[in-house]
Amino acid sequence: MKDLMGLMKQAQELQKRMQEAQEQLDQEEAIGESGAGLVRVTLSAKGDMKSIELDPSILVASEKEVVEDLINAAHADARRKAEEVQARVMKDAAGGMPMPPGFSFPG
Repeated sequence: MKDLMGLMKQAQELQKRMQEAQEQLDQEEAIGESGAGLVRVTLSAKGDMKSIELDPSILVASEKEVVEDLINAAHADARRKAEEVQARVMKDAAGGMPMPPGFSFPG
C-alpha cells in the first residue's frame, strides 16, 4: 500500500510539472526568419502564430510568389525552433523520467 501511495504522489507531482510546462510553453516564443531577415514569423512554443513581420522592400506585387515562399520558409524555421523548445521544456518537466517510444505530451 505504501508503494501505491508513493506512486500516486509521484503521478500528482508529474501532473503538476506538466501543467506548469504547458503554461511555460504559452510564454516561450520561437522566431523564424527567411530571406536574410526580410521575413520573420513568431510562434509560441506550442505553435500558435503570434506575429509576422515583413520588410517593406518585399511588398511588390510582382514578387507575390517570392513573398509567399519566404513566409512559408520563415514559418517552417519558427516551427522547428518551437518544437525544440517544446521538447526541452517537456523533458525538464518530466524530470528525466523515461517516456515510452512515441509518447507525446498533450498540447
